[in-house]
Amino acid sequence: MLITTSIEPQPTEPLRLDDPYDPLPLAASLLRCPSVTPAEGGALAVMARALAARGFSCTRVDFAGAGGHTVHNLVARLGSGSPHVAFFGHVDVVPPGDGWTVDPFAGELRGDVLYGRGACDMKGAIACFVAAVARFCEARPRGFPGTISVLLTGDEEHDSDGGAAQLLPYLAERGDAPDICVVGEPTSLKTPGDMIKIGRRGQMCGTVRARGVQGHSAYPDRADNPLPRLIRFLNQLGELPLDQGSTHFAPSTVSITSIDVGNAAANMTPARAEAHFDIRFNDCHTRASLESRLRRLAAGQLRETHELELRCSAEPFVCAPGRWHEAIARAACEVVGRPPELSTSGGTSDARFIHPYCPVVELGLVGASMHRADEHVSLADLDSLTAIYTLMLAGFVRVAAH
Repeated sequence: MLITTSIEPQPTEPLRLDDPYDPLPLAASLLRCPSVTPAEGGALAVMARALAARGFSCTRVDFAGAGGHTVHNLVARLGSGSPHVAFFGHVDVVPPGDGWTVDPFAGELRGDVLYGRGACDMKGAIACFVAAVARFCEARPRGFPGTISVLLTGDEEHDSDGGAAQLLPYLAERGDAPDICVVGEPTSLKTPGDMIKIGRRGQMCGTVRARGVQGHSAYPDRADNPLPRLIRFLNQLGELPLDQGSTHFAPSTVSITSIDVGNAAANMTPARAEAHFDIRFNDCHTRASLESRLRRLAAGQLRETHELELRCSAEPFVCAPGRWHEAIARAACEVVGRPPELSTSGGTSDARFIHPYCPVVELGLVGASMHRADEHVSLADLDSLTAIYTLMLAGFVRVAAH
C-alpha cells in the first residue's frame, strides 16, 4: 500500500522560526513529540513546517509495514536537477524506559545540555541539518546547484520494513534516487565528526534446538540428554574465529545470548534444549556462505536431532571512499581539527537499504547516551555538527563543479 499526500503541518506547539540558523528550537520541538516507534508522534508535521519555512516542498509517503501498521515517511525537496544530495533520518525513538531524572518528552534544557529521548539518536542531527541548510543558503544566496532532499521515516527503531526499505526503491522508480546520502546516525565517539561510517556489518541471528529423551538424572543411560551436544555446538561456535577481518572490517563476532531448558526439576534431564545467538559478520562472508557454515557445524555436533533457524537482517556492505566521502571528511576535519576515523563498526542502520541506490555515509552526534536514560546532547555539539553539515554542503558544490 502506498499513499502520498502533501503535508499540511499541524504542530501541537508554536515553532520558533525567528532564528533558522540555530538547531536548538527545532531539536527541542522534535523531542516534545512522543514518537515511540513505529509512531511518528507529530514529528513529521513539525518537520514539514520547519522545512516549508525554508523553501522545501514536502510530501508524505506512507507504506504498509509487514505487521499491518502504516509507516509514515516525509520527502522534502529544495531545488531541482543534479547533483542530488540527501539527508536521511528517523524521527522514531525507542521507549524511554526507567531511570530518567527529566521528562523524556519535554525537550528540557538544563544549562547547556538538551535532554530527551532521541536527543542524539537522532532528532538532534535532523535539526542540525535543517539549520545547516539555512546557514549554507545565507552564505551562498544562489543556493545549491541541484537538489537537496530531506528523507525522514518513523520506522528505523521498529521492523525497518516500511521506511527506507520501501522509500528508496520508490524514489529510484521515479528517477529521484540521490547521488549521495548522508545518514544522521550518532556515529561520533567523543566529538561530532571524529568518526564516520562508510559501511556496516551484517547481522545473523540464530535459534538452535537440540532434541533428546527426558529421563531421571540418576539413570542417564535410560535417557538422551541434549544439553551436552548443545553445549559442544555453542562452545565451537563461540571459540573458533569466523575470520581475521578484512580491509574495512574487524573480525566477525559471535555472541551467545541465551540457553533455555525450561526444566523445573533438578533431578530430571530435559527432552529439549534451546539456545539463541547473534553474529555480526564482515565481508568475508555472505548470507549464504555463513548459513552453510553454521548448518555444517550444527550437523556435525548435533547430528539429526536438532533444528536450526537463521534470520539475516542485514548483509555487510562498504562504500569505498570517493569524492563525496572526501568532501564530508574534509568538512569534519575542519571542525574537529583532525581527519575522522572511517569505520564500519556498530550495529545495523537504514544505510543498509540505501547503499544499493547511491553512496551513503553516516555522520551524526556523539552516541554515548543513545537508548539510555537521560539521553542528551550539548549545545556545543549541536553547533559543531551544524558547522560540519554546512561545510559539507559547500564541499558538495565543489564536487559538483568538477
